[in-house]
Amino acid sequence: MALIDLEDKIIALIEQNKPENFIYEFMILMGIPKATVTRVQSSDRTNLATTSGDLHLKNKLYYRLTDSNPFQAFSEVEKILDNSKGKPRFTVVTNFSEFLAKDNKTNDSLKLDDIRELAYNYDFFLPWQGIEKADYDHENPADVKAAERIAKLYDVLRKDNPEMTLDQEQNFNVFLIRILFMLFAEDTNIMKDFIFTNAIKTMTAEDGSDMNDIITTIFELLDTHDRGNVPSWLKDFPYVNGQLFTEPHRPINFSTKSRKLIIEAGERLNWKDINPDIFGSMVQSVATEDNRSHLGMHYTSVPNIMKVIRPLFLDELNKTFEDIILLSDRLEQQRRLNNLRYRISKIKFFDPASGSGNFLIITYKEIRRLEIKIMQTQISLIEKSNLQERNKVKQIRKIINSVIEINLLNPDEKSCVHLGQFYGIEIDPFAHEVARLSLWIAEHQMNMELMSVIPNAVRPTLPLQKVGDIRLGNALQIDWQEFLPHKKNDEIYIFGNPPYKGSTEQNNEQKSDMEHVFKKNYKRLDYIAAWFELASRYIATSKASFAFVTTNSINQGTQVSTLWPLIFQRDLEIFFAVPSFKWKNSAKNKANVIVSIVGMRSLTNENKKIYRDNEVSIVRNINAYLVPHDNFIIRRRTKSISSLPALIVGNRPNDGGGLIFSISEYNESINRFPELNSIFSKFIGGKEFTNNTYRYILWMSDSDAKIFKTNPIIKERLKKVSETRNKKNIGLTLAPWQLQNVRNEELMGLFIPQSSSSNRDYLPMGLIDKDVKISDPNFVLYNPELWLVGTLMSRMHMVWIKVISGKLKSDYRYSVEMVYNTFPIPIFSTQRKNEVDRVVRDIFDLREEYGLTLSELYNNKTMPRDLRVLHERLDGIVERAYRQTPFKDDQERLGVLLNMYKEMTKDD
Repeated sequence: MALIDLEDKIIALIEQNKPENFIYEFMILMGIPKATVTRVQSSDRTNLATTSGDLHLKNKLYYRLTDSNPFQAFSEVEKILDNSKGKPRFTVVTNFSEFLAKDNKTNDSLKLDDIRELAYNYDFFLPWQGIEKADYDHENPADVKAAERIAKLYDVLRKDNPEMTLDQEQNFNVFLIRILFMLFAEDTNIMKDFIFTNAIKTMTAEDGSDMNDIITTIFELLDTHDRGNVPSWLKDFPYVNGQLFTEPHRPINFSTKSRKLIIEAGERLNWKDINPDIFGSMVQSVATEDNRSHLGMHYTSVPNIMKVIRPLFLDELNKTFEDIILLSDRLEQQRRLNNLRYRISKIKFFDPASGSGNFLIITYKEIRRLEIKIMQTQISLIEKSNLQERNKVKQIRKIINSVIEINLLNPDEKSCVHLGQFYGIEIDPFAHEVARLSLWIAEHQMNMELMSVIPNAVRPTLPLQKVGDIRLGNALQIDWQEFLPHKKNDEIYIFGNPPYKGSTEQNNEQKSDMEHVFKKNYKRLDYIAAWFELASRYIATSKASFAFVTTNSINQGTQVSTLWPLIFQRDLEIFFAVPSFKWKNSAKNKANVIVSIVGMRSLTNENKKIYRDNEVSIVRNINAYLVPHDNFIIRRRTKSISSLPALIVGNRPNDGGGLIFSISEYNESINRFPELNSIFSKFIGGKEFTNNTYRYILWMSDSDAKIFKTNPIIKERLKKVSETRNKKNIGLTLAPWQLQNVRNEELMGLFIPQSSSSNRDYLPMGLIDKDVKISDPNFVLYNPELWLVGTLMSRMHMVWIKVISGKLKSDYRYSVEMVYNTFPIPIFSTQRKNEVDRVVRDIFDLREEYGLTLSELYNNKTMPRDLRVLHERLDGIVERAYRQTPFKDDQERLGVLLNMYKEMTKDD
């Protein structure tokens, strides 16, 4: 149930005015099974209409409905529970006017002077649904309820205005943003309580027919600084500025329902509790009904944003502050604090795919919090200083103040961090407006945070400050230097989470963007590569730096050789990286995406950092594969650098399924026509191979086709093939029984699946019979020597796959030209080859003995211990061919492999 639906149902329940039934209906609404409640109601119930009416539901609730003072009754219930063996999760006492509740696990309490307020505070009881407060730290009910209510309002207004031009659509979005600001402002002391809601409630007709007149009057006044005589109902509306209300309100259609929803949004929501960084993304999702399965899904969580901005700039700024704190000289501390505060007031922050502003908002909050710490420290230092030191501090300030525009350096002055430092580009009109609104909300919240520790240091939220520049547009078609001009020594940080879109998923407009940015050699690149290209151009030969969340594929496979030489030629370096990890938030049912984070700056001699699983590695260099090694690119090769035999790609039918039969389809066919058995072959792909099953494929020569083409099954199937190929305009010279590519020899082979789960320490591969046909894009190595099979099954090869192969989501994608042909193998002695042969045979024997599928045998969670021991023995034999001393970890293995590759290809 949506939270606002729950809210409405609780209101309706209370308005029934049936105190004796209230608690049962309330428990059902809050998720306690109806059967449980019915049982309690029928068997354990006392007379709740009396003053002694108590209900005790074990582990969940102790409830008393009283006619007396609820506070006294609550004390009596507490004494009862103190003498009992175990306390229920909640204690509730009400006289159906006042409402008191306590969470006996967290000791939080809820006191409502009017029980009707329970409709807006029911999240207190969400633990009944298994949702604890810790579960919604980044998805709190206030955010979800607000977004759901705005979604409802949005839908009704769209029905009121069914046909909109693009221009009207933009006006509609601006109107929603203005409404959101007004509702927030009247609930957070920016404006007078309920000033806007009450104006709509009292000054407009119930059917909404005059809403435009009243809204136009209010919005015009909010943008008017000089006031003349205004009606009494308008006199408390302040001047807002910030260009939020500069454009005139353009009329839209309202109804009784849309008017009512605006009023309810003002009366029923606690806008002061929203988180602008999350709420903004939730509101953005409102405009796309397809994205509403769970509004909490559509935001970048705060911890993930911190993975970007902390190593990019925040850790260094905080470290600078902490180093100052350790100084013993108070005057030197003051001087450096002044410099740091001045420095952060000049930094520019830029998100070129800003969406609803998540990254900018979190950055703004963190910089403001750092400034608050600086201000508190400065005040504390002055309080500890003697008169002579204070005079010197004044002299320092006087000198510094003479070269800057305003007095930023007095700790009792207002905040010097301002929204003018924050820049963004966003292509979606609604998200663009949401970002501006969310930054204003964040500013007010940080002003309140500052006021709580330094009361006199807060500037008024109104008039609104101008945000630096949140521009509506396509970041890939905008000149970033024109948008945010910068000089060599300007401190600018670019960051964000640009759209990914693989090369085959891009629409025509996105392909045009790629051509505009790259001009050539871009067709295999992910869409996000264009942001890396533009950002690297922007920061080249300057102090600016950037970090993006990116699909991990731009650091794997063939994309590396296309993109990274362009970037590195500008004398840039990767100074931090968070290699592949799951990008997720606390939202329910959120699909995980595998990403990396890459931070770049101009070349330095400083160390770099790689972040993995809460550990930080300090390294000399980070290359394009996000590993600590020299900058060189591994490129496609048509032949193996280790002189290995050719690895063959499987057969490609390109038949629309016409030539392929499931086992049941095959059995049905040969039961009807036994003579067809001679033209079927077993057919396996990666899924069939690892799950010990197979399909069948029609494998016919031209003479077979002459014999069987009149058979009804064959005739129908060949017709399907022809239709498919005609639609695709491929294979028009092929007969329908012919495969587009035939790659098959009547030989035993080693099957290597093209795709393999990252939940495996070893790539599952194995031998197949000579009469089995394999499908593309899987691979076969015919008549392989077992020592080579063992080497390809080893950890050394798996390390190479992990770094060099491309990936499909989190799955490894094997490749002939990028993985097999580039894999460096040293010369094996005859003795070593024999040792490898023996262990490989043991592995195959053990796999057969278990009788399990390769999916079961090679899953990290289910791999048998003795099979793992055999693989580890094989690893040891293979690895001693690379070096005699054991490897400490995969980084050492990779280092040896990269050095070998570099040596073996040095003459290229």
